[in-house]
Amino acid sequence: MASLNTLRTKFGVVLSIIIALALLAFILSLKTEMGFSGNDPKVGVIDGDKINYSEYYEQYELVKAQSGAQESDEQQSAMLANAAWQSLIAKHVLEPGFEKIGLRVTDPERVAMISGEHMSQAFYNAFADPRTGQYDVAAVSEFLAQATTGEAQQAWAQLNEQARLERLLQKYAGLVRGGAYVNSLEVANGVKSANETFAGKWAGKKYTSVPDSLVSVSESDLKAYYGSHKDQFRQTPSRSLSYVVFEVSPTDDDMLALEKQAREVGEGFVAAEDLRAFVRANRNGHIAENYVSAAQLTDEESAALMAGRAYGPVLKNNEWTMSRVLDTKTVPDSLGIRHIVLPYTEEALADSLLTALRKGGDFAQAASQYSVYDATAANGGEVGVLPFSAFTGEFASALAGAKQGDIVKIASGDAIQLMQVYRTTKPSKHVQVASITYPVRASEATRRSVHNQAGSFSVNAKGSSEAFAEAASAAAITPRVATLTRGERTIRGLEDSREVARWAYGAEVGDVSEIFTVGNDYVIAILTGIDDDDYASLNKVMTQVRSQVVRDKKYEYIVKNLSGSTLDEKAASLGSEVADFEGVTAASFYINGPGVEPRLVGAIASTTEQGVVSGPVKGLSGVYVFQVDDIQTADKQTAEGEKVRAQAMLEGMTQQYALQAVQQMANIQDLRGKYF
Repeated sequence: MASLNTLRTKFGVVLSIIIALALLAFILSLKTEMGFSGNDPKVGVIDGDKINYSEYYEQYELVKAQSGAQESDEQQSAMLANAAWQSLIAKHVLEPGFEKIGLRVTDPERVAMISGEHMSQAFYNAFADPRTGQYDVAAVSEFLAQATTGEAQQAWAQLNEQARLERLLQKYAGLVRGGAYVNSLEVANGVKSANETFAGKWAGKKYTSVPDSLVSVSESDLKAYYGSHKDQFRQTPSRSLSYVVFEVSPTDDDMLALEKQAREVGEGFVAAEDLRAFVRANRNGHIAENYVSAAQLTDEESAALMAGRAYGPVLKNNEWTMSRVLDTKTVPDSLGIRHIVLPYTEEALADSLLTALRKGGDFAQAASQYSVYDATAANGGEVGVLPFSAFTGEFASALAGAKQGDIVKIASGDAIQLMQVYRTTKPSKHVQVASITYPVRASEATRRSVHNQAGSFSVNAKGSSEAFAEAASAAAITPRVATLTRGERTIRGLEDSREVARWAYGAEVGDVSEIFTVGNDYVIAILTGIDDDDYASLNKVMTQVRSQVVRDKKYEYIVKNLSGSTLDEKAASLGSEVADFEGVTAASFYINGPGVEPRLVGAIASTTEQGVVSGPVKGLSGVYVFQVDDIQTADKQTAEGEKVRAQAMLEGMTQQYALQAVQQMANIQDLRGKYF
């Protein structure tokens, strides 16, 4: 039966499929607190449409409700935000575009998707039989018969909408694919490239062998190169900042105080008669859910616990730790297990199967027929050989006394399991451990002291980047630099820095931040730059531009001094030796000697005459001349095969980049970082 809850939990997968189809590769962020009052600020622009906070927040909450996901951590929150933003892109870009070009999903198509005639991934994920993997039309009918509540009807409407968008995307992809065409000239060139292999000789001169002093680079040269190659310097808007970290580390006094506390607690821990209550009353206490053998403990801990003594308190791995045995069992080190997993509602079936199996029924056959856990059902319920320590709670209790051949019934969570023990090893002593640990951390007094230092720094750092740098020098702290690209929610290299990033998106150049608590430390930042241009400025890419201009100048210098008519003469003028090459094809990535040189590969593979010395080839790392001495032709590729290959590649590329191109044309701006 496809329940409403099942639909809800599967919506996350449905959304993932839609996202994958759309190729909307945005990694974005969200924090759901309402960060404003009395207004509705702009958090983005999609194809000229302003996206307000309220619209985005509503979409985020809708996606969260559909998927059943929670903001349990930063990664989960980012995934929800990503899906919400992509849904808005679909609403403001894809849907209107499909409407303009006349793409529709007709009622007969919708019925065909629901019936499974034209499979829809959205419907499949919601209604496929988990045991067989087959789409279950009966489950759709059963769900609709029970969908009498508003929530159920809304879930059905949302599922239909996801399926509709999926179908529209498929149609659009089909149109794009249909426009891909490989002509006869491309096929002929492809066959030639695949079938020809070249061998010969080469000579060359690396740019690094020419001193920089022999070439002159002017400001006009740099500007000219930048202007003619400007598209290479497209960028995403970004903000730059400098920040300092005030590390909070325990002092010697903190270490002594913590040791005293640990030893005082340790005395009570050793003497406690009700160990379980004592450990539970301590916020740093922990009671293991499983039982472990001596081999699974450290040598020191094993020696104490297996002899019935307490272990610790001892400083280990930067924390004070102590442990005692809470319970002991003599059980096999490992168990071979098969199981049958049934829904918790199938109590009667579980009892019936248990009776039949204990009378000699075929466990593997029953698992294949009845178990709802596909991963093991297909293999007769085989789980494998597991250590006893892998079992906890009801499982550990039920299996502790089990012998080889026993079958036990265990109800846990929303499932009932019948477990057959088909193998056991020699029993040994296993213990359940209760422990208390005190991590080594700074005291509140130390934290206040470091916070006061950060506060003094903050006062002295305000005013300018120079003041910030001087304050850092006075505090003997080295500032760190970072670039925050639009859409990033954290500072790379700075853990748990979401609040710092949020501040940076709303700050002006020269602003000094408040004191942020980042992890265990304090951070203060200054915004040093805002770059909202579509292209990186010449100053920003000056090093890269100068390197390319110097390379071009050296190419001209080398070519100017290149002389001779034979390859040997040209090699002599280059100060180079003639070397052989072989096995070069149009698809070659590397040539022995020159290395990775695509232009040289292309020049060699396009040669039609043997024994002719080439003109100079401008490579990535040097200037080359060559002579092809042998061209071998083999029937490795036919025209028909090449056409199929090239057509498939072209169709794949057009589909891959079509939606990315649509998004670029939509001029999407993500401005949410200031608010979320």
